[in-house]
Amino acid sequence: MKVIVAQRIKELMQENGLNQVQLAEKIGLKQNTISAWLLGKKEPCITSLWALADYFDVDIDYLVGRKNY
Repeated sequence: MKVIVAQRIKELMQENGLNQVQLAEKIGLKQNTISAWLLGKKEPCITSLWALADYFDVDIDYLVGRKNY
């Protein structure tokens, strides 16, 4: 799941013209947390997935690879 989540976050960041620092500020986290997700070192917790889904206006199922758009 880590790879899918990381890839989906990267794609959404690119589509929205965001870097790691900007995304972290938008969802109230630290840049190193975003970096760890993108590198596949960690997975977002459910509250972080909610924040990402709300910010990018996508389903959590999309973020975790259960749904495609």
